[in-house]
Amino acid sequence: MAGGGVEDTYGEDRATEDQLITPWSFSVASGYTLLRDPRHNKGLAFSEAERDAHYLRGLLPPSIVSQELQEKKLMHNLRNYTVPLQRYIAMMDLQERNERLFYKLLIDNVEELLPVVYTPTVGEACQKYGSIYRRPQGLYISLKDKGKILEVLKNWPERSIQVIVVTDGERILGLGDLGCQGMGIPVGKLSLYTALGGVRPSACLPITIDVGTNNESLLNDEFYIGLKQRRATGEEYHELLEEFMTAVKQNYGEKVLIQFEDFANHNAFDLLAKYSKSHLVFNDDIQTEIPIEDCRKKVWLVDSRGLIVESRKESLQHFKQPFAHEHEPVKTLLEAVQSIKPTVLIGTSGVGKTFTQEVVEAMATFNERPVIFSLSNPTSHSECTAEEAYTWTKGRAVFASGSPFDAVEYDGKTYVPGQSNNAYIFPGFGLGVVISGAIRVHDDMLLAASEALAEQVSEDNFAKGLIFPPFTNIRKISAHIAAKVAAKAYELGLASRLPRPEDLVKYAESCMYTPAYRSYR
Repeated sequence: MAGGGVEDTYGEDRATEDQLITPWSFSVASGYTLLRDPRHNKGLAFSEAERDAHYLRGLLPPSIVSQELQEKKLMHNLRNYTVPLQRYIAMMDLQERNERLFYKLLIDNVEELLPVVYTPTVGEACQKYGSIYRRPQGLYISLKDKGKILEVLKNWPERSIQVIVVTDGERILGLGDLGCQGMGIPVGKLSLYTALGGVRPSACLPITIDVGTNNESLLNDEFYIGLKQRRATGEEYHELLEEFMTAVKQNYGEKVLIQFEDFANHNAFDLLAKYSKSHLVFNDDIQTEIPIEDCRKKVWLVDSRGLIVESRKESLQHFKQPFAHEHEPVKTLLEAVQSIKPTVLIGTSGVGKTFTQEVVEAMATFNERPVIFSLSNPTSHSECTAEEAYTWTKGRAVFASGSPFDAVEYDGKTYVPGQSNNAYIFPGFGLGVVISGAIRVHDDMLLAASEALAEQVSEDNFAKGLIFPPFTNIRKISAHIAAKVAAKAYELGLASRLPRPEDLVKYAESCMYTPAYRSYR
């Protein structure tokens, strides 16, 4: 069967592209209802026969257009918007009325539209979510639902959920506590699971857990859509999360993948440690993929108070303590760089402009090719720009950022900055977990995904300064990542979908969602 052994009810996977399907949800959709169903609506692309069979005569203008022409028109309209948030709203409106066309646009124009539906524009969308809110795009679970979370999950219309992205909105990108308005992140991430990784839209569920917010501006905002109270903490918080995790497994089974997203560090580490033993969970914000002891020896951390050293250990948060090394106290990033002489400088602080000219020039004095990763999102929070990194190192930097930067001309040469975006990894990783029927996430599976991505980088990419392959090949890349992840799950005895397919890349490709319109009976 298509879809990794799961019945393809709606005809979403590549393996069922040429089959006739019945447009049904709870009953066969026809007429006005069919045009209001985003999963089955094709707009003006319904054929003459379909218009007759499904009572659409008179409900549409007489013209019949192809999906390609619809795509051309919509891309023209999107390009006419000058404000990125307008493009975001237009894409979300399209997703709510014609799901396949939304994904066709996103897949065919991934480099242009990824910054619209994901970082950096999704950050602004979350900040203004209360004002631009149209329809619920996911499931909202709040403190009001304590004791009834299983019932809330059953209100979601789909039953065959394979991937959940859940946030409590406390640490959205580099923007901090956005409470209930953090829903834009799970919605955006899951659209990428589908567009880039081929996981079916019907199998994806975005969830926001609303435990309040400590953001004063939201608490005083009349348009705020969440609970207007301070964040629950301690026992009250963990009891709600425990009920949620139990209800998810009860409702969707052992093999639903749960991605913890944008939780504050003080909860993220605890939740991952607690539930990785009993649930299929991961958190790509904080999980490392190499032996932890080896990793710690090579990593020096700088926080708002300076270098993390042994003499500060007592006052450090518990997740920082293992990274405290023997070294005299150092107050600034510049002093830390000059003292430790790192080969790689990684920014994940959410504080913009932290990599000053002095810091970057210092990196260039003892590295022939200094590696500068400004990973904080959105763009306004990036530690430095691509142009700054290339200029201050005289074109020697190996640069990547969390949000996209345009190519830079320096000294007659064009440098293409890499986007160190987890969108390269998690969609293919999710597909690999789904097609293998994995029951747990092992760190080696994340390492397999990283290695599979590295294998896709060509010498030609390196010559242009790219450390990642272009996003234009992302579906092919995701199929290879899925295959490597699935292979590792089988090797570790964590895969439940048996027998193991002979060619995992071909199998992954056959299971991938395709947005081409289907023909209706």
